[in-house]
This record gives sequence, structure tokens and C-alpha cells, in this order.
Amino acid sequence: MQNVVTHFPGHGTLFEEKYLEGRAKGKAEGKAEAILHALRVRGIAVSDEVRERITTCTDLDTLTTWFDRSLTVSKAEDLFADETPTP
Repeated sequence: MQNVVTHFPGHGTLFEEKYLEGRAKGKAEGKAEAILHALRVRGIAVSDEVRERITTCTDLDTLTTWFDRSLTVSKAEDLFADETPTP
């Protein structure tokens, strides 16, 4: 059996790219779950539309902002305050 040299990390290999994509996706999913959990624990109802928006977001900065807001908002829709809706 041959040894496979990937030159991982930092060489832009396909293996590295897929690994990093999976890692980022996992982080985003974790943040989304944390947001939904915080809202659930606080007794705040989450509509299907809001749940979909949270779970499909892949931007970690946005998810972090939403998580911070999830600790203080009075309704789930307030997570998206000051954001321009995308058409």
C-alpha cells in the first residue's frame, strides 16, 4: 500500500479544501442550533420561515450576531433587525 502525501494543511489540495468546507459547515450548523436552543429555552416561538433562515445561513459572522441577539430579543423576528431583506 502506498503512502498518500496530501501536503495538508496550507497547500490548497482538494482534500484540504473539502476538509475546510466541512469544518465551516459544521460550525455554521452548530451556531444555528445554538440560536434555536437559546430561543427555545427562553420560550420564544420560532416560525418555519425564521427557522429556515437560521438553518440555511452559512455566514459565521451573521450567525454570531444572531446568537448574541437570541439572548435578549422578545420575538424571533427581532434577530434580523437592521438587516435589509434580500429579494
